[in-house]
Amino acid sequence: MMNFDLSEAQRMFRDSVKGFAERHLADGALARAHSDGFPHDVAKMLAEQGLLGITISEDAGGIGGTLMDAVIAIETVAGICPRSADVIQAGNFGAIRTLAEYATDDQRKRFLAPLLAGEKLITVGMTEPEAGSAVTDLVTSATPDGDGYRINGTKVFGTHSALADYVLVYVRFGPGVGGIGSVVIEKGMEGFSHGQPVRYLGGEEWAQLYFEDVYVGPENVILGEGGFKKQIAGFNVERIGNSTRSLALGQLAFDIARDHALERKQFGRPLCEFQGLQWKFAELKVQLDSARLLLYRAASNADDGLPSAEETTMAKYACNTAGFAAANEAMQVLGAAGYSQDSMVEYCFRRTRGWQIAGGSLEILKNRLAEIVFDRRFPQRPPK
Repeated sequence: MMNFDLSEAQRMFRDSVKGFAERHLADGALARAHSDGFPHDVAKMLAEQGLLGITISEDAGGIGGTLMDAVIAIETVAGICPRSADVIQAGNFGAIRTLAEYATDDQRKRFLAPLLAGEKLITVGMTEPEAGSAVTDLVTSATPDGDGYRINGTKVFGTHSALADYVLVYVRFGPGVGGIGSVVIEKGMEGFSHGQPVRYLGGEEWAQLYFEDVYVGPENVILGEGGFKKQIAGFNVERIGNSTRSLALGQLAFDIARDHALERKQFGRPLCEFQGLQWKFAELKVQLDSARLLLYRAASNADDGLPSAEETTMAKYACNTAGFAAANEAMQVLGAAGYSQDSMVEYCFRRTRGWQIAGGSLEILKNRLAEIVFDRRFPQRPPK
């Protein structure tokens, strides 16, 4: 018989994380969701609690846990303080994993250690004005100069890019996919600047990053030519974090709306007694639970910390879709109260909408799933 429940150790871990979040993060959660900047105080607190670097090996300075542990931590904290779950995401997925996997010991000491301590912040410089979903069209160049390189180009839409201390920049050392690698550019380097911050619908800010003859020494090169496939292989893990937050915020909005439907009365009856609302909650329950099963499957089946592309794609599509649907319907159930910024539902609505774009749009995910179904490639580029 297949067991779909968490193990005893996982339940104990979840309960421990929940207790911590209720004691230290519940108060001020709504204000934190609407605050500017990055909550470094929360990051340091989470680092002390062992919730940053969960999936990173102990040799690299992490906790040495599993991908499922990270999913449990993000999902649990997001249900109490969504903004703090973003910090766990940043401290476990994305650029931080690239450093853990491929950085030298010196680079780990200089970059990874302060990130895991919650003292510094990193962003990924991947997307360019003319290279979004077609990321291999990137043109930011790394031209040899002595032992190092001169970096020229621009990046857009990076999470925390207006605030980050480090940027993991995807650059082109040579032609083709094989010519792409990555370097770390640090705040304050000569020739590195950024434009005015732009606010996303979800509340976070990004800034366009400009690199004008920025000199990067060999000590800041993470992966040279041929590094792209290694970097992008870890992107499935990034999608697991996106999926987890989508699901968790959808569930949070669902729970808030459920409580409201039990307590709020109209026409002399609780809202939950109206069949139109009953059906909304029934459908959302199925969507959320189904998405959670797909997410847990992708995380628990991961080999060496890297989930399969097929399972990750299905999990992200299901979690993105169910999370936004739940937040959207929850707002409808709460009416004007849900549409107001004094409700967490409004925040969940905005954030879950963004995750349908970030980390691989729903359309790209469906393209990928079609390739899996038919076991063939469907190139999006026009034929030559």
